Amino acid sequence: MSCASHVGQDTILSYTQLVCLHPNPYIHTYSLPGSSYLKSIAHIDLDCFFVSVERIKDPTLIGKPVLVGGSATGRGVVASASYEARAFGVRSAMPTGQALRLCPSAIVVSGRHGEYSLHSNRLYKRLLEIAPVVERASIDEMYLDFTGCESLYDGDLPGYMKKLQTLVRDEFELPATIALASNKLVAKVAANTVKPAGVIHVPHGTEEVFLAKLPIEALPGVGKKTEAFLKKRGFHFIRDLQELPEKKLIALLGAHGEWLYRASHGRGSTHVHEDGGRKSISKEETFWHDISGLRDLEKQLFVLVEDVASTLRRKCLLARTVTLKYRLHTFKTFTRSETIPPTNYDPAILETAIALLRRLHTASVPVRLIGIGVSNLVGDVPPDEELFPPDSRRTRMLKAVDALRGKYGANIVDIGSA
Repeated sequence: MSCASHVGQDTILSYTQLVCLHPNPYIHTYSLPGSSYLKSIAHIDLDCFFVSVERIKDPTLIGKPVLVGGSATGRGVVASASYEARAFGVRSAMPTGQALRLCPSAIVVSGRHGEYSLHSNRLYKRLLEIAPVVERASIDEMYLDFTGCESLYDGDLPGYMKKLQTLVRDEFELPATIALASNKLVAKVAANTVKPAGVIHVPHGTEEVFLAKLPIEALPGVGKKTEAFLKKRGFHFIRDLQELPEKKLIALLGAHGEWLYRASHGRGSTHVHEDGGRKSISKEETFWHDISGLRDLEKQLFVLVEDVASTLRRKCLLARTVTLKYRLHTFKTFTRSETIPPTNYDPAILETAIALLRRLHTASVPVRLIGIGVSNLVGDVPPDEELFPPDSRRTRMLKAVDALRGKYGANIVDIGSA
């Protein structure tokens, strides 16, 4: 189903088709002679992805309220909730115990990140056969750049989105919502308006009109605190933002106002890049002498986590999965992973790592190596995420700690886990 499969051997390719088929995946971003060359970017959002994968393995879960996440008896949180559970107010990152109080009939399933990655990777490889450039924004969201390929889909790229949705469902058993627009921001916002299992197209030139009727919180850069800040000042719909001059928005919100002005008028990024980013960050330590004491192993983890968390912040990344590597003196090696809310905060990663260690370690058993890794990485609070971070003092503190470590060495200051 690649672009090439739509073109017969005897077909004389147009310049647009040659752009689509060119081996350089970035050549399609150049302008065509005598053409405005409008962008065509699709956003695929896999609906309740973790739950969907669990239902592939166990079809009896279909139609029932399902929670994927940690146990309610500990500090487990919901990684994904089915729409049946969301109807009761359950949301991702909510403590599992609270979710079960809201929806007592929910079925809790432990997360299996390796399985989810396998399904995501398979779909990503398949999509590379369909669009010249595919960007994996997260494990369950992908952008496809169809610019220059429109004529290869019978001149009806919007109509092909429905066929693409069917392909994802039939070949991978995954329900998906798909939006087609002129840029990534509008495509993402549009997808959220038709979830679950919807398909939508925002034609070129209609971005402002489409956004105008939506509430301000529909924009990715308007979180709960930003929403309250704006609504207190009379901004309830995106059209309210559109009516305000850019200079006034900047005066009100600073640099974020400039971004919000562009976003409210439907101006977003058109850069779709191939999935070549860093997949994980890890650090491990092989001991000169085997260690058997739990407290000593936890101290080693503390040092490793500091290194990994600092790297995450330096790369402007958040980790959703923490993995512990644990090698005995016999060279037998174990790995254990847990999915958590996205973070680059040392204590949050350390708490998860220690919990994994305590499940594995047996008193007096010598350990040769211990390591910590983080994966399922996402961008750390880009400008379009949140005007007021959940804990701005903590953010400033972490920046100060990283600056001190960079100047005086990694051991100059530690972050406590309390």
